[in-house]
Amino acid sequence: MTILICIPCLMTGGTEVQTLNLVRALIAGGHQVVTVCYFENCEDMISRFQKAGSVVVCLSPDGIRKGGWKGILFLYKGLRSVLKQYKPDVAHVQYMAPGAIPILLLRLLGMRLILTTAHTAADIYPNLKLVHFIQQHCVRAFTCITELAERSFFGSSQLYDEADPLKKRNHFTIYNALSASLPIIQEPRMANRPITIGVVSRLESIKGMDLVVPAFAKVKAIHSEVRLLIVGDGTLRGQMEQQVQTAGISDSVEFVGRQPQETLTQYYDRIDTLLMPSRSEGFGLTAIEGMARGCVVVASRVGGLPEVVRDGEVGLLHESENIDDLASKLIYLCESPELWQQYSARAITYVKQFGFDRFSVLFNNLYKRIAE
Repeated sequence: MTILICIPCLMTGGTEVQTLNLVRALIAGGHQVVTVCYFENCEDMISRFQKAGSVVVCLSPDGIRKGGWKGILFLYKGLRSVLKQYKPDVAHVQYMAPGAIPILLLRLLGMRLILTTAHTAADIYPNLKLVHFIQQHCVRAFTCITELAERSFFGSSQLYDEADPLKKRNHFTIYNALSASLPIIQEPRMANRPITIGVVSRLESIKGMDLVVPAFAKVKAIHSEVRLLIVGDGTLRGQMEQQVQTAGISDSVEFVGRQPQETLTQYYDRIDTLLMPSRSEGFGLTAIEGMARGCVVVASRVGGLPEVVRDGEVGLLHESENIDDLASKLIYLCESPELWQQYSARAITYVKQFGFDRFSVLFNNLYKRIAE
């Protein structure tokens, strides 16, 4: 089949990384893939999609987002041109903002086999009636990235497997997948001294990055040997560097900037306890990446994180926005090396359910069944 992957932007976020996993899975399944990006894009991500084997079409070469009726007309003309040129059998829309409009336009343009994947929970959508209309009347299958997200949209959830009856149900959960460039370690890790606490993230408020240094400073006041490794970049970097200076802990904090996906393994391997103090998180790709390398994750109790990071089993959850609670969880792990090692070992086994091979099997099976 020829499959059209539709996505608003091709930047460096988790949604783009997961869409790249989808492209790789479909190409491995013998399909031809065309990726159409409506608006923002960057050369690095475009190149990664092309190297994976996808044709990439950017409707807005300058990456400028268009809104209102002009934006709808822009999308209509762009999608019409792509459909005419590539004649895809299936369209798979990544349901971000915008999400519904491309689906409605594809239907208007005669596309009948449409899948969509929602990359967030329903809390960011003011009108679920439109989502329900899309699910019932416009798409052949609607997938979510966590069961929590699926329940927030539809009131029930079910992990997709090869035996699911598509005639009775067309919404399912298929978990995001680990990148093939980040393998699961084979041997359990040993608790280290000194302990390295780390983040691998965009340095933005939505990721809770303004909470990291204050929480770490509280830990360091009790355990002077701890270190903080910050992988990533963003608008809060200057603020975080100032927090480090103000707290007088510069000798214990290392900023390494944004790193390519292919090199992240070496940084995860330096981190013992991985922080994800997000204010909003649809899934938590960084959590499964860290667990694959034996990190113990301490994450906020928001979005999909409680489903991905099993509290008290493979990691710990803290109350969102609560620096004291975050610090106390870190101190607890610093003072409980045997518990840290148990969580780390369990995480390595637990994270296998998010493997790329399983992800590929499920999506290729889903495509096969909708085309029958």
